[in-house]
Amino acid sequence: METAEIQRRFLKFFESNGHTVVPSAPLPAFEDPNLLFVPAGMVPFVPYFLGQATPDWNRATSVQKCIRTPDIDEVGKTSRHGTFFQMNGNFSFGDYFKEQAIRFAWDLTTGSVESGGLGLDGDKIWATVYLDDDEAIDIWHKQIGLPLDRIVRRGQADNMWSMGIPGPCGPCSELYYDRGPDYGPEGGPEVDEDRYLEFWNLVFMQNLRGGGPAKEGYEVTGDLPKKNIDTGMGMERMAALLQGVDNMYETDQVRPIIDKASELTGKRYGVSTSHTASESHPDDIRFRVIGDHVRSSLMLIGDGVVPSNEGRGYVLRRLMRRAIRAVRLLGYDKPAMPELLPVAMERMSAAYPELRTDFERISSYAYGEEEAFLKTLKHGTTILDTAVSETKTEGGKTLSGSKAFELHDTYGFPIDLTLEMAEEQGLSVDQEGFRKLMTEQRQRAKADAAARKTGHADLSAYWQLLQEQGPTDWKAYETLETESRVIGLLKDGQSIPAAKAGDIIEVVLDRTPFYAESGGQHADAGKLVGPSLFAEVLDVQRPVKKLVVHKVRVLEGELVIDDKVEASVDHEWRLGARQAHSGTHVVHAALREVLGPTALQSGSFNRPGYLRLDFSWRSKLSDETRSEIEEVSNRAVRDDLPVAVKYMTLPEAKDFGAVALFGETYDETVRVVEIGGPWSRELCGGTHVSHSAQIGPLVLTAESSVGSGQRRVEAATGMEAYKYLARERDLVSQIAEEIGAQRGDVLERVRAILQRTKDAERELATLQAKAVSGRAAEFAAAAKQVGAVKVAAVQAPEGTKGGDVRNLAMQIRGHLPEDQPGVAAVVATAGGKASIVVAANKAAQAQHVSAQALVKAALSGKGGGNDEVAQGGGVPADQAAQLLAAVTGAISA
Repeated sequence: METAEIQRRFLKFFESNGHTVVPSAPLPAFEDPNLLFVPAGMVPFVPYFLGQATPDWNRATSVQKCIRTPDIDEVGKTSRHGTFFQMNGNFSFGDYFKEQAIRFAWDLTTGSVESGGLGLDGDKIWATVYLDDDEAIDIWHKQIGLPLDRIVRRGQADNMWSMGIPGPCGPCSELYYDRGPDYGPEGGPEVDEDRYLEFWNLVFMQNLRGGGPAKEGYEVTGDLPKKNIDTGMGMERMAALLQGVDNMYETDQVRPIIDKASELTGKRYGVSTSHTASESHPDDIRFRVIGDHVRSSLMLIGDGVVPSNEGRGYVLRRLMRRAIRAVRLLGYDKPAMPELLPVAMERMSAAYPELRTDFERISSYAYGEEEAFLKTLKHGTTILDTAVSETKTEGGKTLSGSKAFELHDTYGFPIDLTLEMAEEQGLSVDQEGFRKLMTEQRQRAKADAAARKTGHADLSAYWQLLQEQGPTDWKAYETLETESRVIGLLKDGQSIPAAKAGDIIEVVLDRTPFYAESGGQHADAGKLVGPSLFAEVLDVQRPVKKLVVHKVRVLEGELVIDDKVEASVDHEWRLGARQAHSGTHVVHAALREVLGPTALQSGSFNRPGYLRLDFSWRSKLSDETRSEIEEVSNRAVRDDLPVAVKYMTLPEAKDFGAVALFGETYDETVRVVEIGGPWSRELCGGTHVSHSAQIGPLVLTAESSVGSGQRRVEAATGMEAYKYLARERDLVSQIAEEIGAQRGDVLERVRAILQRTKDAERELATLQAKAVSGRAAEFAAAAKQVGAVKVAAVQAPEGTKGGDVRNLAMQIRGHLPEDQPGVAAVVATAGGKASIVVAANKAAQAQHVSAQALVKAALSGKGGGNDEVAQGGGVPADQAAQLLAAVTGAISA
C-alpha cells in the first residue's frame, strides 16, 4: 500500500467518525518562538489544548508535515531516525478520551483492507502504557482483548509525552508491531525496538509540565482545563510495515531516491545482509542519508525555507550539504541534485501536488546551493587536508578551534562537516575553541532586528488578555484614528496596573487603527492622547493571533487600565508605508515580467519611502536588466493601474492565480491585493494605495546577493525616490564642476583621469622597485657577522610591496659570499602592518640554518615557506625592528 493511499485511508476513517480534516501547517513553526520547525502533529493545536483558544470543532484529524533535527548525525544508522516525517493524528478537545482513542486506533489498524482499514495482524501488536495507568491497561485487555503479556508498563521517558519544553503533556500508550525473529530477539519493545517497531502513540493529554530535562525528570505541575486526545501514527513506519520493507528509507517515498543515487554512483544499496540498520555497510548508511536529506530538503524549500547560515536556513543547508557529500563519497562527483530532486518530487507530489507546480522555484534554490557548495567543498577540503597534515606532522591529535573557525567563517565550510572529515582522518576538533570564536563573532555583529521583536517566549500574559478581553477590534484598513480603551498594560511580559512619564511599556487597546508589523510591512508610527496623557507609539506587533500590542513611550502624564485614549496613526507615515508596500508588489510583478515566473519573492521589508525584496535568482542582474525592471515598474506607476482588494477562500485564491508569499501563514479566508488585474495578484494583509500612480517615482537603489540562488533589490519610493534622484543630480553637478566638464561629458572625463592615474601609479611603482633593488649590493655590504653566519637585516622603505620585498631579499642574498653561510632578512611596513621575508643561501642551509625556522621564530610559530625562502607578517608596524632582532637572535642561538 503506497504512502499516499495510507494518508487517504487515515483521513477518510476519522472524517467518517466525526473529525474535521485540518490541512497541515507549514514546516517552519512561524507562530511559536520556541521552535524552528513543527516537530509533532499536535503543535498547531497547542493553544486549544491549553485552553488559550477555542477550536471550531471538538474532533479533528490531520497529516502534519514534521521536521526533527537533534539527531541528524544518526540518520541512516538506525531504522528510527529521520528528519522529515509525516504524523497522522486524530485529536479530541474535551470530547472523547482514552477508551474511544484506543478503539479508533485498533479498528483502523486491524481493519481489513477491503473495508478501508490497514490490515495489520492484531496478534502481532503490543501496547505500552505509563507506569500507573491501570485504566489504559483495562481498556486494552478487557475491551480490545490484548493479552496482558503484550501490554508493558514503562516510565516517564517512554510513556509520558510532552514537547520537551513547558506546556501540555500526558501519559501515553504506544503501539508496536512484532516484525519477527529476523529483526531481533523476542521479548517486546523493552528488549528490542527494531524488531518491535513503534507505529502509533496515543497521548492522553491532560497535564501541564514544568521546566527541566526534555524526556524525564521534569515536574508535572497541574491539569489542563479539559482532557484531550492527541495521537500520532507515524506515516513512514506504517508504510514500512505495510510495504514489507526493513525501514523508513525503503518505502515508496524514499527508496526511489536511493535507487537513483545507486544508479549514479554505480554502488549497490543493500550490501549488508542484516535487517537491522545499525549493522549496515557504511555505503548503505550514506544511501539512506541521501534519501532522507534530499526529501527533507524538497519539503523545506517547498514550505519557504531557503539555504542560509542561520536558523532554519542553516538546517536546510546542513541537510543538503550532507546529502551532496554522501553522493561524492559514493563516487559521483557531478552535480547530483538535478538528478535526485526530481525523483523526490515525483514521489511526494501524489500527496502534495503543490510540489509539482512549484518545482521550478524549489529546484532553483537547490541547484544553486549545490553549485555554491561544490566550490566550497573544493577549496575547503584542500585547506582542511593541509591543516590535518600539519597537525599530524606536529604530533597533534586535535584540529585547532581557530582553524575550524577559519574554515567556517572564511570559506563557508560547515563545522559539522569539519568534524566528520577530521574524524575520518583520526583527529578530533577543538569544539570549545570554535564555539568561543563563534560567540565572539556574534557579539560583534549587530543584533537581529527581528529577534528584538519576538520579545519573550512566554506568551501567557498575551493569551490571558485575549481570553479575558477578546480579539482586538482592528481598524487599520478603515481609519487612522479611533477612540479606544486601555485593556492591558505589560512590561517584560508581566501585567502592570499603570505607567508614568518616561516608561516604555506595551499597551493593548480594545480597538486600534495601527497596522501591526506583518507581511514585510513595518508597523505604523503615531500617538496615544488622553486628557492628561501623551505617548508615542514606537512599534506594533501581534505576539499572538488576533491581539494587537503597541509598544509606547509615555512622554506626559500617566496611563492606567480602563483609560480612554485617542489612538492616531501618523498620516505621513501611513502614506509612505502604503506607497512602499504597493511599490513592493509592483517591483515583484516587474521582476517576474522581466526575468520569468521563477523570480518569486522569498522575503520583503518595506517602510515609508523604502522597500527591499528578496527573490530566487542565481546570478547578478546586469545594468540593462536592472534598468528594464525599473522601467517596467515605473510604467505601471504611470499607467495609474487600479488597486483592488478581494476576500476569498485560500483554494479560491490559488485558483485565482494569487501568489502566496513564503514565511506567512494564512487563514482559510484570505485577502488578495491585485494591481492592474492579473498583472499583480498576491495574498497580502498590508496597506496599499488605491491607484498605482499614488506610489510616485520608484528608483532601484541597490542589487546584491543574500545567499546562493537568492538576490535582493532595494528601492526608494515617493518623496524618498525624488530625494534620491536629486542627490544623484547634485553629485554629478559637483563632480562636473570639480573636474571642469559639462554634465554630459563627466563619465568620459573621469575615465580619462582614472587611466592617467593608473599609468602614473604603475610608473611610480616601477621606479620604486628599481630604486629599492638598486640598493641590494649596498645592503649586502652592510651585513654583520652573527656567529658563523653573515646576516643582512634590512628595513625596506615604507610602502614597499610584497613582491618587491621578496625580490629585494633574494637580491641581497645573491650579493652575499657564496662560500660563507649568509642570510638576508627584509622587513617592510604597509597599512599599519609589518611583514618579513628571510632568504638563506646554500651554505647557510648546509649548516642547518632554515629560512622557515627563522620566520617562525620571529612570528611565534606563524609564517610559511621552506628552508631557502620564507615569509610571514600581520603584526603591528611598530614591531618591525623586533622582527629583525628576533631573526638575528635565533641565528646567534
